[in-house]
Amino acid sequence: MRFNTASEAEIKGAEVADVYFHRTMEILRARGLDNAHVHAEIAYKTSDPDEWFVVTGLDEVAHLLADVEVEVRAVPEGTICGPNEPILTLSGPYGAFAEHETAILGFLCQASGVATGASRCRIAAGEKPVVSFGARRMHPAITPMIERAAYLGGCDGVAVELAARRLGIPASGTLPHALVLLLGSTAEATRAFDETVAQDVPRTILIDTFDDEKFGALIAAREIPDSIYAIRMDTPGNRRGDFRDLMREVRWELDRNGFSHVKIFASGGIDVDYILHLNPVCDAYGVGGAIADAPMIDYSLDIVEVNGEDRSKRGKRGGRKQLLELEDGSHRVTTAGGDIPLGAKDLLTPIEELYASGSDIPAIRGRVLAQLATGRYTL
Repeated sequence: MRFNTASEAEIKGAEVADVYFHRTMEILRARGLDNAHVHAEIAYKTSDPDEWFVVTGLDEVAHLLADVEVEVRAVPEGTICGPNEPILTLSGPYGAFAEHETAILGFLCQASGVATGASRCRIAAGEKPVVSFGARRMHPAITPMIERAAYLGGCDGVAVELAARRLGIPASGTLPHALVLLLGSTAEATRAFDETVAQDVPRTILIDTFDDEKFGALIAAREIPDSIYAIRMDTPGNRRGDFRDLMREVRWELDRNGFSHVKIFASGGIDVDYILHLNPVCDAYGVGGAIADAPMIDYSLDIVEVNGEDRSKRGKRGGRKQLLELEDGSHRVTTAGGDIPLGAKDLLTPIEELYASGSDIPAIRGRVLAQLATGRYTL
């Protein structure tokens, strides 16, 4: 038995390709056309002109194609793009990269979806912290990818230590219901956490395992009044009623008992709409499936030129293109080689330059947050 995941060698060897790419190469080799020079572009086509997405996953594409005979240009990772904007181009012998199309799109579609889901939660929450809690909703082999994309998209923290180490940040988490169940009470779990866990870890205590929320919150706050940072409400859906009203009740009891400094952290089924609903009273969010299982960005890879001749399929915009970023930060797609307006720049950059010094996580995340801060991207 083994885990149902492909190894790096299998991915690099194109063993994860859709079979029709293998058959295509068999035919092209038989016809002596496997080295036809093509120019291909990856873009997302949708009928909604206002749709936007965060381009993520380029680091794995760069790794996959590092030793492949193809010129790859891409937008900087973390760029927010829109429909029909080329986010990556490939120029070279078709046979060099044809069988990698499945993997290339897989890397980009899922990671960009996760990052976009995180960005939408970031917009909804405003300045309030958002932590990625979705690793348990996905296959563990892709946990580092999920958490990386969530963090780049705007999450303030991630829950899985392996992913956090790779990102260069501390892992974020509270305590599980299991600890309270094993120790027998909210009070005992609160004391044990405070006595055992390193002091630089915020004391955010889960309060609804056994107790009514307002009483559980007071139990935790009174147990460690000098060190408690927040209480976490993970109330089961069948007990919530109006979750915001329940939080207001907890907030009232904490405030009138001298614990106005204690924050309220919400988790369990949190999504963009729930964040907007809870914002008037909630201080922070743990978001699971709404980020980890966010809809993928349905990119497609399309040939637009064969041996120097414009050639593209129906429904696609033909010819080589450039993606310009104008002075105001907006984008414009133009024919490649055309004039670039003063103050504008072509976003498509050789991919090896983007990762010459590795993946600069702070810079990529900063790029996303700076774009979100413009207010150009809305829910």
